Amino acid sequence: MDESPNIPMPREQLERIVRQVVRQQFADRLAAGVQPLAAAWTPNLVVNISARHLHADRATLEKLFGPGAELTVYRWLYQPGEFASEQRVTIVGPRGRAIENVRILGPARNLTQVEVSLTDAVALGIDAPVRLSGDIQGTPGCLLVGPKGSIELKQGVIRAQRHVHLSPADAKAYGFADGQMVRLRVGGDCPTAFEGVRCRVDERFLLEVHLDTDEGNACNLVDATGVELTA
Repeated sequence: MDESPNIPMPREQLERIVRQVVRQQFADRLAAGVQPLAAAWTPNLVVNISARHLHADRATLEKLFGPGAELTVYRWLYQPGEFASEQRVTIVGPRGRAIENVRILGPARNLTQVEVSLTDAVALGIDAPVRLSGDIQGTPGCLLVGPKGSIELKQGVIRAQRHVHLSPADAKAYGFADGQMVRLRVGGDCPTAFEGVRCRVDERFLLEVHLDTDEGNACNLVDATGVELTA
């Protein structure tokens, strides 16, 4: 994929590098018996809405946008290296119902997967199950239409299970394990508790919860006064 050298490194990626350096400095000082000069690091919880989108492999990209097609950055996302692309497609359900201008998220993946909310699924006439990203076996398909062609997916349409990305340090701070189900509480004018938030732990991740559009609207996330993760 084009590395887009003229696009500045996103703030979140810089934050991650700084956090890693600071954590290591704390660990080194403690190992040497030196008391840190500042307060210990604590997790910074971020909750974002993940709107409908598509992940695509290279074969799908070329079918929809032509030979040699590459994804180009529209906006960097919170997770390092991930972005909303300029490339958009139309999703068509089994009865001809369509949703247009659905963005592809980059970089290119090793499979093609469509993530929608329950409202989107009903509008398309697709019975999309709740699954973790990448778990598409036995899921319904759809028709994808791009500017240079179309492709009929036999499977791959899901409603993404609500989840939280954590680094190993974040997971240790919370006392969570990879795959564990935890609880998210959102405060505000419409306080809401979400059960069944699955932990996904990887050293590449920044601490971030993903809700879909329906879930974000249900708790009025944009006006939330606070968020909290508990076991």
